[in-house]
Amino acid sequence: MSQHAVERTLGKLATDDEFRARFFENPAAAAWEAGIALSPNELEALSGLSRAALARFSQSLDGRIRRLCLAGKN
Repeated sequence: MSQHAVERTLGKLATDDEFRARFFENPAAAAWEAGIALSPNELEALSGLSRAALARFSQSLDGRIRRLCLAGKN
């Protein structure tokens, strides 16, 4: 439970499309799988972010700082 964990989560939400999708399906599981320890309050606050706004922001970022997403990867 720290500002660092919140900032790390925000960074992943902005730069990692796959993490963002997993996070909005199950925030606690996605954070745990990424090794990010968030408190229930932090999970609730981050879950309230606009998924669409994060996706738009992500698309506006330079591709060199976004995580490569391979379509159809399982």
